[in-house]
Amino acid sequence: MTDLSTERFILRISCRDDVGIVADVATFLAARRLFIVETANFGDPHTGLFFMRTVFSPRVGFTATTFKAEFETLANKWSMDWELRDARAKRNVLILVSKQDHCLNDLLYRHRIGALSMNVPAIVSNHTSCAWLAERHGIPFYHVPVDRHGKEAAETRLLELVEAMRVDLVVLARYMQVLSDATCRKLAGRCINIHHSFLPGFKGAAPYTQAFNRGVKLIGATAHYVTGELDEGPIISQSVERATHVHMPEDLAFIGRDIESRVLASAIKLHLDGRIFLNGAKTIVLD
Repeated sequence: MTDLSTERFILRISCRDDVGIVADVATFLAARRLFIVETANFGDPHTGLFFMRTVFSPRVGFTATTFKAEFETLANKWSMDWELRDARAKRNVLILVSKQDHCLNDLLYRHRIGALSMNVPAIVSNHTSCAWLAERHGIPFYHVPVDRHGKEAAETRLLELVEAMRVDLVVLARYMQVLSDATCRKLAGRCINIHHSFLPGFKGAAPYTQAFNRGVKLIGATAHYVTGELDEGPIISQSVERATHVHMPEDLAFIGRDIESRVLASAIKLHLDGRIFLNGAKTIVLD
């Protein structure tokens, strides 16, 4: 393996499940002396779909263009939806936020230290309270106000930024606006939201006070892809922490903010690493 490159490429595949897919892919890679560094796959017996993620190291002289042209024959054989990613290429992630900045602050820190391999071309907010945080990190800040008469205009501006900045992923880092069905469709599979796991049990204002009044024993958070159905998109990542009767509403909120930040960062990393596959109303996460 002395002539292996230090590069890494990620091959993502989904198709109807059948015997021989893994063997065909492995044979294809082996015939081209492409060394498999990591691989995972799953066949869903309920949907009949197959999902595969393979990381390989190319030898000197490898080109993605040649690989794609040659792999097309195999892809057609199995009617695959597939893509090849350069693992070194950073994705453009647009972050949306309102007033609560705990998730934004956490993401920017992880971005700064390299824990999240991504570009952040801009931060968008319907308020100005987080502008200082964007300035501190040297990231352009766009104030796009939203009112009941200007919601359509705000979403039009958002989509303009997504296109102009070639955004791969939109992150709602406690962005407290409900996106329209049309915008959700345009961002399908590339927009992640975070919320507390009390939903739908504690809807509306002051969910932590509601939870306190009911004596909850678990505090949680859920990261999911955004769909037209509020907080009903395919779930990516979840986590919980224990709570007891001694925790006041402000304690629950503190715990909740920490979980939200961790769960959102985890979901974004899984997406950036190409580990998530949509499978109807749920996800397959090959981690």
